[in-house]
Order: sequence, then C-alpha cells, then structure tokens
Amino acid sequence: MKPLSLDMIRRILTVLVLGFAAATATAQDFKIGFVNIDRIFRDSAPARAAQTKLEQEFSRREREIENLRNQLRTASETFEREAPTLSETQRVTRQRQLVDLDRDFQRRSREFQEDLNLRKNEELQQVLERANRVIRQIAEAERFDLIIQEAVYINPRHDITDKVIAGLNSAR
Repeated sequence: MKPLSLDMIRRILTVLVLGFAAATATAQDFKIGFVNIDRIFRDSAPARAAQTKLEQEFSRREREIENLRNQLRTASETFEREAPTLSETQRVTRQRQLVDLDRDFQRRSREFQEDLNLRKNEELQQVLERANRVIRQIAEAERFDLIIQEAVYINPRHDITDKVIAGLNSAR
C-alpha cells in the first residue's frame, strides 16, 4: 500500500472538516467562506503588479536568450547549406562551434527559467501572504467559522473571492 500524498491528506482533511461543518451546522449557525486563490493570482492588483515587475526584471534576459536562439538557428542553417563544400577540418570545427553555441543556449535558458520561477514564487508568496491577511480580516469582521481555499465544489453564495480581491486592491 502506497503512503498518502500531502495533497491527498489535505483533501481528506477538507472532506472531514466539511463533514464536521455540515453536521454542526444544524445545531448552530456555521458560516463558511471560499476563496479562489487562482483568481486572486490572476485578477488582483498586487498580482498584476508582481507580474509586471517580473516582466520588467526579466525582459532583457529573455531578449538575450531569444537573440541567442536566433543566432544558433542561423548558424545551423548556414552550416547545413555550406557543409557539402567545407573541408573535413572546417566541418568538424563548425560542428564543434555549433555544439558549444547550443550548450551555451541550453545553459542560459535553463538558468533563466530557474531564476524566473524562483522570483515568481517569491512574488506570489508575497501576494498570498497579503491575501491571507485580508482573508483573516474579512473572517473576523463577518464572523466566518471556516474559510477554505480548495474544494471540489462550492456553492457560489459562499465565494468571498471578490471581497478578498477588493480588499487587496484597496490595501496599497
């Protein structure tokens, strides 16, 4: 038997909490809210500002990699055209240059993607922390008993994502 993944454990806990919430809801008022984090990352002003910041921060490197890709493509096409007329030593030298250029391109692309992912995670973490503060404020102000961020199905009347986005957008 395979051990349960973290995601599976989270889902089981969510089902248990929702089951508990449903059972206790009959005994008392139990207020549940739902927040769609994907929408917050897509639609909130802080998330859009983070995306713009990342685009500005990484646009120069992205252009450099694109130029290197074009340089590699041009060199490869030129080699393919000229290969039949080159001597053996010239052909080997040019092939080695192409391999070196390709290796440099692959390395720079990989480093770029790693750096971009790292910075994107940092920026999204900051947005998430701000969103969680706003969610707590809403929960306290409106007396929510439970606010969840992942669910298979949620009745739209429990969705407070728009309130959270409005709170994020106003909290500059």
